[in-house]
Amino acid sequence: MAAQYKDRIEEVIADRDRISLALAEGVRDALKRHKQAGNPVVVMKGGKMVWLKPEEIQV
Repeated sequence: MAAQYKDRIEEVIADRDRISLALAEGVRDALKRHKQAGNPVVVMKGGKMVWLKPEEIQV
């Protein structure tokens, strides 16, 4: 049974597009929640950390 899970894990890890989509979806969800809650976020702009106000967050 352990081999079955290992095969599945290797299959999922090998699918880079699927991983990228999942990460992008997670980031969008986090940004949406921050904006709705009125919380700022930090982003990198021009190699510097910049705080975005909730109204500046684009989802």
